[in-house]
Amino acid sequence: MIPTEVAETLPELAPFARAVQARRPDDGTWCEAWTVRDVLIHQAGNAEELARVLEAFLAGAPVETRGFDREAPYHRLSDADLWSAFLRNCAHLTDIAAAAARDLSPDTEITWTGRTVTAPFFAEHMREELILHRWDLTGDDRTAVRALDEPWMTEHSVVSVGRPLLARGRADLHLAADERLEARLRTPGADDIVLTADADTADIRLAVPEGPATIESDAATRLLLLWGRRPADPSRWHSAAGPETLRRVRTLLGGY
Repeated sequence: MIPTEVAETLPELAPFARAVQARRPDDGTWCEAWTVRDVLIHQAGNAEELARVLEAFLAGAPVETRGFDREAPYHRLSDADLWSAFLRNCAHLTDIAAAAARDLSPDTEITWTGRTVTAPFFAEHMREELILHRWDLTGDDRTAVRALDEPWMTEHSVVSVGRPLLARGRADLHLAADERLEARLRTPGADDIVLTADADTADIRLAVPEGPATIESDAATRLLLLWGRRPADPSRWHSAAGPETLRRVRTLLGGY
């Protein structure tokens, strides 16, 4: 049973939990080389780290965000203990997010993975993680598509997460000093997502639609592409950009 306050703060927790419990820990997922257990380990680490960084800031002793080596202790847990730790970490994050909402201005800047975010980011980012990684378990079911389609998911990914989404992909492109990639991901009725990359930097922003789209799709598909994923049905996206451009865009959107 998920406590009411946790369910209200993280409404995507219950659908994620049901998806995990409907599968074996060693079942495969859409997340490359990860099983259901690996996804759960990652989520336990996410909830712990989001709470740890926000709690330290509230205590007046800010800490740096740790890398994914923070997940190591969870690999040593039994399946039952891992599940308990995950739920416990989500509950703790809920408590810390409530304290931050009470004690901090919503625009207070807090350092997270080398950039500044605001206090509401922490619970919202866990919500996004729950949606994305539920899709890794279920694929394109109705619950996943509806959640991915939410406008706040796109805004959070572009504005709140932003450039870190492109860092690994930009490095993998190996662009020459005089090369530059620009792409527009378009969903009808919404702002374009504009991606740019050169040998030194990469950027992501929302912009009014202009000129031809590199890839056009529904909002849920665009969100999946942005996070290095793709829908099971490839006819949900369309492009006239050509194979070379599409390969470069897919490389740039290689995920964290």
